[in-house]
Amino acid sequence: MNDTLEKLYQVVLDRKAHPQEGSYTCYLFDKGLDKILKKVGEECSETIIAAKNGVESDTVGEISDLLYHLTVMMAAQGIPLEAVLSELEERSRKIGNLKQFHQSDHNT
Repeated sequence: MNDTLEKLYQVVLDRKAHPQEGSYTCYLFDKGLDKILKKVGEECSETIIAAKNGVESDTVGEISDLLYHLTVMMAAQGIPLEAVLSELEERSRKIGNLKQFHQSDHNT
């Protein structure tokens, strides 16, 4: 598996521990969770719009922005990347249960 997300997560953690002037990541940490979550929301919306517009390069760019900001959010809240990867691995093993998936989807 590609370790790009792990490398990104480690860079984000390093910026959190060792702030560097001019770093956008450090700026986000300095502004706090509200700013980080605002950016996550913005990038999510931009990803949706790019996907709807159907330009793959735009969609890839917005997904990348979203993943970056989610990584910053995880680091800000002390959520290890491994926890998310483990959850995804566990979910990938599940087969079926479409009815329960749709019920839970409608309840949120």
